[in-house]
Amino acid sequence: MFSLRDAPGGVIVPLLPLQRARKKATQQGEDAMARGEIKLENEAAQSTTALGPLIGVAREDFVSAVALLLRETASDPARVFKHARAMTEDMVKIMTGKSELAPDPKDKRFMDPAWAYNPFFRAGAQYYLAVQKGMKNWLEDLELDELERNRANFIANIILDSLAPTNTLIGNPTAQKRVIDSGGLSLIKGLQNAYNDMVYNKGMVSQVDKRPFKVGENIATSKGAVVLRTEMMELIHYAPTTAEVHEIPQLTIPPQINKMYINDLSPDKSVVKWQVDNGIQTFVISWRNPTKEQGRWNMTDYVASCREAMEAVAAITGAKKVNVSAGCSGGQTAAMLASKLAADKADLLGALTLMVCVLHPKATDIEAGSLVSENGMKLARQRADKAGVIKADDLARGFAWLRPNDLVWNYVINNYLLGSDPPAFDVLFWNADATNLSAALMGDFLTIYETLAFTKKGEVEMVGHKVDLSKVTSDLFILGGVTDHITPWKATYRSTQLFGSKDVTYVLSQSGHMQAILNPPTNPKAKYFVQAKKGKLPATADGWLKGAEEVKGSWWPFWMEWLQARSGKKVPAPAELGNADHKPLDPAPGLYVVEEV
Repeated sequence: MFSLRDAPGGVIVPLLPLQRARKKATQQGEDAMARGEIKLENEAAQSTTALGPLIGVAREDFVSAVALLLRETASDPARVFKHARAMTEDMVKIMTGKSELAPDPKDKRFMDPAWAYNPFFRAGAQYYLAVQKGMKNWLEDLELDELERNRANFIANIILDSLAPTNTLIGNPTAQKRVIDSGGLSLIKGLQNAYNDMVYNKGMVSQVDKRPFKVGENIATSKGAVVLRTEMMELIHYAPTTAEVHEIPQLTIPPQINKMYINDLSPDKSVVKWQVDNGIQTFVISWRNPTKEQGRWNMTDYVASCREAMEAVAAITGAKKVNVSAGCSGGQTAAMLASKLAADKADLLGALTLMVCVLHPKATDIEAGSLVSENGMKLARQRADKAGVIKADDLARGFAWLRPNDLVWNYVINNYLLGSDPPAFDVLFWNADATNLSAALMGDFLTIYETLAFTKKGEVEMVGHKVDLSKVTSDLFILGGVTDHITPWKATYRSTQLFGSKDVTYVLSQSGHMQAILNPPTNPKAKYFVQAKKGKLPATADGWLKGAEEVKGSWWPFWMEWLQARSGKKVPAPAELGNADHKPLDPAPGLYVVEEV
């Protein structure tokens, strides 16, 4: 949302000073545009579509929220008249040059100096801000409860984002200048980009230039081999890079909605490389992309596969325990696995790391959560069951329109209006390489959300047992991201109170969602927060924050020290990958990660 502030001088700038300032403004506009493009990839990377605590929003819930607004509006004509009059007054001020409405200086959409110097564009921005102001005041005046108000604000933001003048060529001065400077070539390129998206990207605006990347060549390049392959997953054993390794290995469980190579994105952003370079025996699961025929795969199946992988890792390394790390929906799967192992009294799980994962969701955690209803989830289940799987494209499209300013309009401006290619960015390449989600697993995720299964001690039965995290006593490391919009950090913090673990560490990384994980020591801006004093973590996130201290640098070395302390003694590194029962099948990253469905 924009912030409304007093602008220095509400009158229209005279034409002659505008002409004198134009040369300087032109260069400033180009610089601002360049900064905007850099910010574009950063913003998109913070808004990756990895599965959060919710699967999505049913269209029925969206429609009902809009209907609620219309009913409230029609119920009180006097209120409508009052706000219409206020908006009319703002419009008159704009037309007479007396308006003091001005965009937030941090809003990159209005960085071009033309918004301040050019009377046409200045007025255009003010009209937009007047509508935004009127909408805000109108919503505040409606008689709504907290949930209804959250719904109303969420819908309003989506509508207002779509109405921004910067989304059109006539309302975007930077795009107009690009047309003139390029002799119209930017417009032609923009039309080509739009055509390619319609034909080859199913109508969705492209968020990444995929051409520079190829999995196994410059993405996912760590040496290793598939040592176990089932219908559902491949288990990859990565080659050690040190003469000695810690005896207790680490198994990573990735999300089911994105591919595993987020853990091995590039040499400078590879969690896998960081682990093997620090003597950790590293194994990663690679999930198969399910088709309609595999729509029956449910949480029970995925947990069984994780357990099979753990047993294979233990057999290969000779270890009695296996440390586990997992992120996002993989974290929910890992938590269910931990609960199941505890129920079975299986002493296989070592230390547990959960990254950007919510086990205790609330409707107010994320903006879209306010739109989710019981009936909406029921209908979503029915549609998923009928289709067998929720296609990756549909998931990506739905998520994008829940955050349209970051994931739609930014790219409309960049690709179509400016005629630029989308950024070639490895995180965005991975994000676009999404997978389908089986209907059965989606149903189980919704059940976890509906029942709050992880918060109940033995009250909810799933995966052949009564879920009870209080019986899980493994040492626990939990990571959150400061600007994570998918799994907000305060929601991730609640997980610290669910387990029976006596040793719990919580770390807050500076970035959002997957960028919080991909925060290596090479990042000069990296920082994180930890509890200043050792001891039991506070019951609430706010309580933890009061006692937290900022640490410059990446959280990776801190985590590695924690992990190594729980990985046993050092032993000679294995000369070969796998063992007699788990022979290498194919080189990493395996076949499933590049399989087309």
